[in-house]
Amino acid sequence: MSAQRTKRDCRIVAVRVEAQTRTSARSVIRIIRIECTGPCAHTHAMKTCTVPTQFGDLILVEDDHHIVALNWGRAPSEDSTDVLEEARRQLLAYDVGTLTEFDLPLQVRGSDFQRAVCDAMFTIPFGDTCTYGDIAKLLGAPAQAVGGACGGNPIPVIIPCHRVMGAKGLTGFSGAGGVETKVALLRHEGAGGFLI
Repeated sequence: MSAQRTKRDCRIVAVRVEAQTRTSARSVIRIIRIECTGPCAHTHAMKTCTVPTQFGDLILVEDDHHIVALNWGRAPSEDSTDVLEEARRQLLAYDVGTLTEFDLPLQVRGSDFQRAVCDAMFTIPFGDTCTYGDIAKLLGAPAQAVGGACGGNPIPVIIPCHRVMGAKGLTGFSGAGGVETKVALLRHEGAGGFLI
């Protein structure tokens, strides 16, 4: 009998690179490869595609019929699957303001705590915000740990970590453009009137 590895043991290997556009320099993530050690059920390449939005080019990553990551930049390959096409359609609808709630098969790869924080963030409605402390109370965890898990969200925008604030207001954002992108997402949703 051979040991089975779970998909959680596979990870996306990426590198953050600086990209220069006509108007600004920004940090983007480039997906390099999928890395697995030992026996692994992961025998196929993850599928990717680029979605151009007002928030920058977004890379959707699909594996095993689930969206597993969203990054900024250009996808290493432009694949077409039912899941990627539906995710592209929904992101474009969000971008033009006609979609307020995503309905996609998602798989957060990480610890149980990471998944719990992502589940909590996913419930924050379009146009609303909450604090790290609110999620910390819900999960019975320290706010700092929640902040770390928010920063480690592998599927930003779709899992709306931009809707989570610090106790005293606006905090960082791990996506390309940092806080400026967070502000743009919140303005797009009409959230946080103090930002407008």
